[in-house]
Amino acid sequence: MTMPPPRRHNGGPPLDDEDAGAGWRSFCWRRAHRRAWKTPPREIALRRLARAEELGMTYRDYTLEILERGRHL
Repeated sequence: MTMPPPRRHNGGPPLDDEDAGAGWRSFCWRRAHRRAWKTPPREIALRRLARAEELGMTYRDYTLEILERGRHL
């Protein structure tokens, strides 16, 4: 029996999983992660940075909120 994922787990596949589909799931997860965190165009990055500073957040935290919620704060 496996343990449930720890609290605040991101839902990604376990990277040390030994079953047959683990390699494919791991590949898909890494690819999706890269695409989500791809650097946006300069204007968008500057706009996000300015908004993050207004809210007292870091750029990374603000971008993470956008990715999690699917909308801007």
